[in-house]
Amino acid sequence: MKAITYTEFGGPEVLRLEDVPDPHAGPGQVRVKVVAAGVNPIDYKIRNGWMPQLAPTFPVIPGIEAAGVVDEVGEDVTGVSVGDEVLIQAFTGTYAEYALATDFVLKPADLDWDTAAALPVAVETASRVLDALEVRDGETLLLHGAAGVVGAVAVQLAVARGATVIGTASPGNHDYLRSLGAIPVAYGARLADRVRAAAPQGVDTVFDAAGRGDLEVSIELRGGTDRIVTIADPRAAEFGVPFSAGGRPFDAEFAEYIRLAADGKLQVRVARSLPLEDAAKAQELSASGHAGGKLVLRLSS
Repeated sequence: MKAITYTEFGGPEVLRLEDVPDPHAGPGQVRVKVVAAGVNPIDYKIRNGWMPQLAPTFPVIPGIEAAGVVDEVGEDVTGVSVGDEVLIQAFTGTYAEYALATDFVLKPADLDWDTAAALPVAVETASRVLDALEVRDGETLLLHGAAGVVGAVAVQLAVARGATVIGTASPGNHDYLRSLGAIPVAYGARLADRVRAAAPQGVDTVFDAAGRGDLEVSIELRGGTDRIVTIADPRAAEFGVPFSAGGRPFDAEFAEYIRLAADGKLQVRVARSLPLEDAAKAQELSASGHAGGKLVLRLSS
């Protein structure tokens, strides 16, 4: 199969389009013919060697999420058949024609492929962190990086729980955040003052999806480290703040969120869809922080 691979850490120039052996589904696994693969910040962070705890084995095929068509079903797999369209979090790289997964959910027929590929990581991460923070009706959530893909999904899920969301973002994204139900504030100097003005009642909990160095401000606003979680700041341990990483199995709640997306009730912005051979360009855009939404690699229609 065709796949993007790399055999050493480095910049986007280490990515190569190569012919590699096809994977095959083992027990508990499905093999998916990838139609579209999501591009995430963790992809370029691993490629640069910035995530030693993940200890990749070369050669590496990047990518952790995709949407596609099941074409092999291993033993002991239920709820899916060859030919079914699915969303997956894969344990083999998804910048490839085929990927293997144990976590999958059926794709609604009215959900387009690019949006489908953009959802798994964002929905899983946002819902996992909101659950860890125990965000409840009537509370106020401060969400750093609210206009990013994970942040925007978290805004919508938190608002649906009845929370007031204060979302940090650049001024150009403030109208977008208002459309999602958040109260936007600009990040940068004197952030604490702007948050207090927007939330005089105080902040009950903090979700850092930005990693821009806002943990100090968050601790100041909370009066301690209780109910603060980051998914992006590597200094978390220095401040005694939990760093949330890793996924959890797809469940009925996850499937319901995907149904909401298909119905237009949960939004995710897809900025660009690029061909597989442009994976290096996609990762450069992702690393810039100015993609304007989710980046997707398209392998077929």
